[in-house]
Parts: sequence; C-alpha cells; structure tokens
Amino acid sequence: MDVLILDMDGVLIDVSRSYRKTIHRTIQIYLETCLGFERNREDWISDEEISLFKSAGGFNNDWDLTSGLLLYLLSISKIPPLQKQKRFSSIQENVRHLKNISFVSHHKNAIRIRKKHLLSFLEKVKSAGGGLRGVLRVLGTSREGWVYRSGDMNKENLIKRIFQEVYLGGKFSSHYDLPHFFNREKGLYRQEQMIIPKKILATLRRKVFMGIASGRPRFEAELALKRFRLLPYFKSLVTLDECEEEENRIYRLTGKKRKRSKPHPYSILRAIREIGISHSICGYVGDVVDDMLAAQRAKKDLNILAIGFLSDERNKKTARESLIKAGADLVIEDPKELLRLIS
Repeated sequence: MDVLILDMDGVLIDVSRSYRKTIHRTIQIYLETCLGFERNREDWISDEEISLFKSAGGFNNDWDLTSGLLLYLLSISKIPPLQKQKRFSSIQENVRHLKNISFVSHHKNAIRIRKKHLLSFLEKVKSAGGGLRGVLRVLGTSREGWVYRSGDMNKENLIKRIFQEVYLGGKFSSHYDLPHFFNREKGLYRQEQMIIPKKILATLRRKVFMGIASGRPRFEAELALKRFRLLPYFKSLVTLDECEEEENRIYRLTGKKRKRSKPHPYSILRAIREIGISHSICGYVGDVVDDMLAAQRAKKDLNILAIGFLSDERNKKTARESLIKAGADLVIEDPKELLRLIS
C-alpha cells in the first residue's frame, strides 16, 4: 500500500462527546426553545438512534442528519402540519414567529411511545435513497415548514446557527462574526479526543503517504488537527469546503446541482490526487456506510481497499454488517490493525 486516506470523525477523532452531543443539544434547543415543547429531562434522541439514522446512508453532513432527526420526531408528535416557511430579517424574528404559531405541549410521551417504529421508518428511508432527501420522500412536506435548515445563518438557518454555536462555543463569534444567541457555554469541540495514537500515526507516516477526506468544514477540520498537532502527519486534506466548491463549479458550467460529498468519491479521489503518487495502491478508512459507498465508487478510478473501522459502536455486530453490506473489503476494530495492513 502506498497511500492511506482516513476519515476524520469516528476514525481519527472521537466525536462521541462533541458532534454527537451537539446533535442532542441542537434538537433539544430547537424543540424546547424554538417550538415550545415541554422540557424533557432526558435526551429527545439516543446515541443508538443517531447511529441507526447514519446507517441509512446519505447523512455525511451533521446538519442534514439533525434536520432529518427533527423531521422524524415532529412526524410522530402531535404538532400540526406546516408546509410553508417564511423569510425573516433576523434569527430572532424567526424564533419569535415559531413560538407564536406553536401550539405544542406534552408531546414527549407520544414521541417516546412511537419511536418503536424507527427501524421500519429507516428501511423506507433507505429504499427512498437515504439521507435527508429520503426522509422527505417518506414523510412528505407536511411538517417541513417547522424545520428551518437552509439560507443565511443570521436570518433563517436555525439548524446550522444552533449547531455551530453549540459546537464552537467561544470560537463561533470570531469565526462567523455573529453574536451568540442560543448558547454561551464552552464549545463541545473541546471534548474531542484522538482515536489513533500518535505513535501509530508516526509509524504509518514512515511507510505510506497519508491524507484526510472529511465531511467537516475546513475550519473545524483544521481546528482539530492543530489542537492535536496532527498537521505534519498528512499530505492532503479535503473537507466539505472543497466538495462545495466543486459543486458550485459544476453548477456554473451546467446549471445542475450535483452533490460531491460522500457517498460521492470526490473527496477520496481528490485527497489521493493531491498526494501525487501515480498508479498507487490505496486504502481508505471510514466508520459509516457513506464512507464505504464512496470507497467502492472510487474503485472505478483507482486501486483502493475499503476499510471499515469500528471504534465506540455499542452494537458492533449490526455496525459491522452495515459496513460490509455497503462495500467494506474488511472491517477492523483496533488502530494497530492498520500497521499489519501496510507491513
């Protein structure tokens, strides 16, 4: 093997106490603060349910994942249908509008009771193509008006605004030049830890060229790499920013929108291309279905091994089966196994 490309979240970095908790907190703030649901002492969604959603495929973007989870929860609550969204001049105006038209209370019991239908719902989402599009195809547009998930983060994109405030904490204002509105606590990015020890990374670096293909925005990817002093280990870094730049380039040329984030192989292919080793034997390590689908699709252009990685999954048997079904050539559980693959 000449080149090894790693996913970041769940492979290089443990995000169980950062991005996962940010999803929990964003859903809580959205339901309770924006929609007026009765305060819930427990999480509205469990870690296992988040993992099940990811296993449906198409949820490489955590903003989309959070939106999909919210749409599902609203679909099993008694909140009335609302199809149309309005435009606002500020995020505060958006929240006031939602509070004024919300007539919800005491819905947590309905949500808790009907979550048993989640597995059958996700099977329908998979059949509909997965991801947020799959959720919308299954649920229709009857409650889409309740979930503001696109547009300007200072006006209408409540999902991204809450999520970024919670994840980045004090770095939110300096990065986006916006005031805090939903969260003034420390950013949950500070809870992240490394999964692959530096000793193993150092050994890998001596034997192969390494790169990263991540669904994170570049700022957040570099935030983690700088914090853990990992930049010198990698020859390339491809993030959500580069995928969106490619999508915009294609749109300008063709007038058509074409997604380039995983499960599309663009980020993997670009990371390998930036390393610049021709006719290389490659490996890609990822922890979710979209990673394996992307690696399999990359095989049309290069010689690559799709390596599934299991770290903190509680139900490892189900997770392993999902990775293999999505195209994993092999599945590992310990970073040390990477050393044996390249020896």
